Amino acid sequence: MKQLLMSGVALVTLGGTAWANCPAATVADMQGLSDGAYPQQFDLAEFQSAAGCTLNFAENPAIADLNGKIRGNGDLPAVADRLPAEPLVIVPYDSIGQYGGVLDALSNATESGTSDFLSVRHVNLFRYSDDLQTLVPNVAKSWEWNDDFTQLTVHLREGHKWSDGAPFTAADVVFWYDNLMMDTNVIAEAKDYALAGGEPMKVEAVDDTTVQFTLAAPKPGLTETFSFTYVQPYQPKHFFEKFHPALDENADANAQALGYENGYELIKAYYGNSDWMDTPSPMLTAGDKLAGLPKDAMPTLESHILVKESTEGRHYVANPYFFQVDTQGNQLPYISEMDETYVPDEEVRNLKLLNGEVDYKSQGVNLTSAPVLLEGQESGNYTLEVKPAIGYPVLTFNVTAEDEAKRALFNDIRFRTAMSVAMDRNQLNEVTAFGLGEPTQYIGFSPRPDFIDAKWSEYEAGFDQDRANALLDEVGLVDQNGDGFRDLPNGDPLVLDWQFSTQSASAQLVELIAQNWKDVGVNTAIKEVTSDEFRAAQSANTLDMGMWLKSQPAGSVLGDGEIWVPPFDGYFDVRTGMLWAEYISSNGENGVEPPAWVADLKAALDTYQSSAPGSDASIAAAQKMVEIMTSELLFIGTVNSPAPIYHSNNLQNFTEFKTQSYEFYRTYPYRPAQWWLSE
Repeated sequence: MKQLLMSGVALVTLGGTAWANCPAATVADMQGLSDGAYPQQFDLAEFQSAAGCTLNFAENPAIADLNGKIRGNGDLPAVADRLPAEPLVIVPYDSIGQYGGVLDALSNATESGTSDFLSVRHVNLFRYSDDLQTLVPNVAKSWEWNDDFTQLTVHLREGHKWSDGAPFTAADVVFWYDNLMMDTNVIAEAKDYALAGGEPMKVEAVDDTTVQFTLAAPKPGLTETFSFTYVQPYQPKHFFEKFHPALDENADANAQALGYENGYELIKAYYGNSDWMDTPSPMLTAGDKLAGLPKDAMPTLESHILVKESTEGRHYVANPYFFQVDTQGNQLPYISEMDETYVPDEEVRNLKLLNGEVDYKSQGVNLTSAPVLLEGQESGNYTLEVKPAIGYPVLTFNVTAEDEAKRALFNDIRFRTAMSVAMDRNQLNEVTAFGLGEPTQYIGFSPRPDFIDAKWSEYEAGFDQDRANALLDEVGLVDQNGDGFRDLPNGDPLVLDWQFSTQSASAQLVELIAQNWKDVGVNTAIKEVTSDEFRAAQSANTLDMGMWLKSQPAGSVLGDGEIWVPPFDGYFDVRTGMLWAEYISSNGENGVEPPAWVADLKAALDTYQSSAPGSDASIAAAQKMVEIMTSELLFIGTVNSPAPIYHSNNLQNFTEFKTQSYEFYRTYPYRPAQWWLSE
C-alpha cells in the first residue's frame, strides 16, 4: 500500500510551470503537472502555487433554476461564497466539460440495486484514486495518524457547506458518531467499522475544521473504511438536533408537531435506521405530513441532491454548494440533473440498455447478457466493457434454520462438503462466463493476497459426484420413498428452498447448480424473487439458503470485518447464522451458541485489524482467518467472473475502469462529478 494510505499529505510533486491566467491551463497541462502521479486533483493553494495565478470561479448557468427545485433552499449567494476556502480542484480526464443534461440511470428497485447509481454522486472523507491503491483527500483536506494507529486526526475544509448552505463542521462528524451510530434508538447495534478492539471510539471536535478519532486499539484500516464504502461519517447536526432527544429536551414535542410519534421516528424518516444512504425519503413515506416537514430530503455533501421520489424512481439536481471545481474554476458537477428509474425485471433492463436509454450501468448487468449487448453497441450508441470483478457469487446454508432437521443437516460439515464437490464449476464457468471466469472456493479475501496459499482457492472445489454421493449417504440422506430424491434422516422429504435475485447472479447459474445437486439426489426448488424480498426473508431467518456476491480486498478488511463475524455480512448481502449473531449480541441470553471456531475466527480478525499492514502478525492472522473460514465451508464459492460496464458514448470524461467492483465502490474512484453529456 502506498505511503499516502497512512499520511494523506504530500499528494503530488508540483512543477514550476506558470500561466498568465488560470483558464489558459489546459487539461493536458494539469495532467502533466502531476507528472503522472495520482490523484490528478489539487487543493486550491497547491493549484494556484503551481499555476502561478488566482483561480476565478464560474457556475452552471442553470444553477439558480436547479436550486429552485430544492424545497426550502432560498436564494443563492455568489459561487465563490458557496465554495470552501480551499475547494478540491479536479483535473478532468479528457476535457473541460459543458454544463447541463440529465443522466439517465437504472436501478433494480428502491433500496436494492441503487449502490451503482449512488456511487455516481457519492463523496466521503477520502477516496481511492483510480489506481485502486492510493488513498487521497476528498471531503477532508488532509489527515494524519499517530505512530501506533490509535488516533486519527482529520482536517476539514474551512467554509465547506451543506447543500442548504449551512456550515459543515467537525460537529457534524461527532453528531454522526455519538448521536446516530452509537445511539441504539437509531442503529440497534454498533457496526464493526465504528469500533476498535470491540470498543467505541472517542470522536472529538478539536475545532470547527479538526476532528480526532481516538481508538481503544490500533485500527489502521479506519481510513480505508472512510474511502471505499457508502458509509458517510458525518450527518447534518443543524438539521437533526432539534429532533434528537439527547440534544433538545423538546425533541419529541417538535416531532409530534409535525405528525411523528417522537423525535427518533422523524430522524428515521430522513436518515433511516441503518447506515445505508438510500433509504426512502419522506417524499415516499410521509404522505400528508410531507408539506409540514422542513425539507423533502435531508441536506447532503454529495454532487446531487434528491428532489423527487416515487415507487418508480428518483430525480436529483446538482448541489449548488458542491465543494469541487475543475482546473478552470468551474464548479462541479457538470451534469445538471440525474434521473433514476426502477426496473426490477432483467429482460426489461436489457432492452432499455440495447435501446440506448441509459447513460451508465454496471450493477445487475450479468455477463450472460454481454453477447447481445455487445452486438447492439453501434445501434444503441453505447460502449460495453467487460472487466475483472472482486466479489463473486457464494452460497450458504442457514446454519440456524428454524427447521431443526434442516439446521442439523446444514451444520454438518460433510453435507456442506458434499454440496461443494457436487458443483461442476468448470461447467458453470463455460456456460455462464464463456470460459472467462475462474472457478474458486470462497476464502474471504479477493483478490487473493500473495501471503495466502493458493491451495485454499481450490479447497474442496473439484467436481466429484462419487464423493458427494458417499458423503450424503454417510450423513444419512437416502431415498426412503423411492421418488429418486434423498430424504432427511427422520423420513421427511428433503427439498432445498432456494430463493434468489438476479441482482446477485444470473438465473442460468442458479439453474445449473440446482441441476448439479439434483444429480446427486438433493431436490432443489429455485424461485426468482426481488432483492428486497430476498433480504427480508433472510433477515427473518426463513430461508434454507442464500446466494450473493461476496469477498473483500485485504485493505478493506482492515477497516471492516463484518464478513468474518456472525451473521457474516450486512442486511444487503448474503448472511447465515442469524441466531449465532443474536447469541453473541445478547451475551448468551438469546439465540444459539455458535461453535468454538467462530470465536477463533474473531480473535484472528482482531489481530489482523490491529496490526500494521504487512507485518508478521498481520500476515499470520490473515492466514489463520482464511484457514478457518475456508475449511469450515460456511460459504461455498462458485466462479469469479468478469462483469460488464455499460456507458453511453455521449458520456464524456468516462475513463476505463480497472474493475467492475462494488468493493471499491463502483464509479467512486473515477470522479464522476467531472462526467459531462455531449448531447
